[in-house]
Amino acid sequence: MTPMPSAGAAENVLSLIGNTPMVKVTQLDTGPCELFLKLENQNPGGSIKDRIGLSMIAAAERAGLLGGDRRHLIEATAGNTGLALALVAAQKGYRLTLVIPDKMSQEKIFHLKALGADVVMTRSDVEKGHPSYYQDLAASIAREEGAFYVNQFENPANPLAHETMTGPEIAAQLGGKLDAMVCGVGSGGTLTGLSRYFEKAIPGCEMVLADPEGSVLAGYVRTGHLGKAGSWLVEGIGEDFLPSILDLSRVKHAYTIPDRESLETARALLSSAGILAGSSSGTLLAAALRYCREQSSPKRVCTLVCDSGNKYLSKMYNDFWMADQGFTDRRPTGDLRDVITRRHAERAVVTVQPTDTLLVAYARMKLYDVSQLPVLQDGKVVGLVDESDLLLAAVDDVARFRDPVASAMTTRLRTVDVRTPVRDLLPMFDAGLVPIVTDGDEFVGLVTRIDLLNHLRRRVKLHEV
Repeated sequence: MTPMPSAGAAENVLSLIGNTPMVKVTQLDTGPCELFLKLENQNPGGSIKDRIGLSMIAAAERAGLLGGDRRHLIEATAGNTGLALALVAAQKGYRLTLVIPDKMSQEKIFHLKALGADVVMTRSDVEKGHPSYYQDLAASIAREEGAFYVNQFENPANPLAHETMTGPEIAAQLGGKLDAMVCGVGSGGTLTGLSRYFEKAIPGCEMVLADPEGSVLAGYVRTGHLGKAGSWLVEGIGEDFLPSILDLSRVKHAYTIPDRESLETARALLSSAGILAGSSSGTLLAAALRYCREQSSPKRVCTLVCDSGNKYLSKMYNDFWMADQGFTDRRPTGDLRDVITRRHAERAVVTVQPTDTLLVAYARMKLYDVSQLPVLQDGKVVGLVDESDLLLAAVDDVARFRDPVASAMTTRLRTVDVRTPVRDLLPMFDAGLVPIVTDGDEFVGLVTRIDLLNHLRRRVKLHEV
């Protein structure tokens, strides 16, 4: 793993892994401290996991576990390790099967498949020991198919990549002056490798754990006991067990970061510093900012932008998704406005006009991933067009896509007043109708089944808090 020369063309994409840039945070409140971000999102695969993907495959090749006739590897991954392995495997001509929990973003899954990986989806709501738990399922498939199981959670080449590459880079970029390093734990390789390196190179450097709320790791650091895991939305970090390669012995501080704080911090980093970071980076940055603001004297602190936020555009950088999760503050109204995710007054409702073509309606449904569109004329709802209307219109004559929406829309509308009780909507859903909510003559928005489910789920979260 020879670093790429500072000038000239790289021999291949794998030689671009590592030597990522460092940037100082100046746009956020860091208290008396200096806070630095190592931009691991600048690796060719878009994350810090490129380092361990290359390291673990190279180690397997040296050990004779890969290469020659042994061309198939399998891994369990809830994050970017799969993308890193897919990148390296594609360059080396290996077949890769990845077992992935069903909470991974669609962007990551599309990326994996485009790189040629075989993807096996499994449940994210089961614990280690269950046959559908992603690690247990991956190990089972590897045994059945005689493939090499990478097993990042027990693979010593994982922390070694950070001990020999990432740590020395950080020390060199900061001139050997570092008081605290903030890390998260997915497999444990980053924290373990960095702590081993800094123990020798910068003994005074404190290791700080950033852990999503629901993970058991921060509680273990504080109490020495493993609690019961909850659930969290942040991808790639947090665990419900202690990976065997994880060494927490040098961790001095541990912060539990709620999902909302993680995601809002990552969004603030983009709006203030122009850095598009992923959800786990938001957790690390939130913990680093807490640590910095708690200090009474200046310290030099470093954390990581673990991956790029371009894998999360449909989730944490989507305002509607944030609202669906209950992470957007809206003043309660006590009526159906609390249920509607996309309100017309906020220009969030996708609409068409009666004179638009059916092709325009179809394009907007596809673009915004909706199945029905209100038809507005002079600010009032005059109809509704859905996928069935388009299908019935065009099934015998595709030229009808050029016809106006008015020719296919339904005018059998069911409007409800904004003060209608939620329970009164259920018969309308059973009848296949989409309630159109109005406040007098003013169109407020549509209520869909998923809007109502999200509303009820948000109430459960508030009750739990």
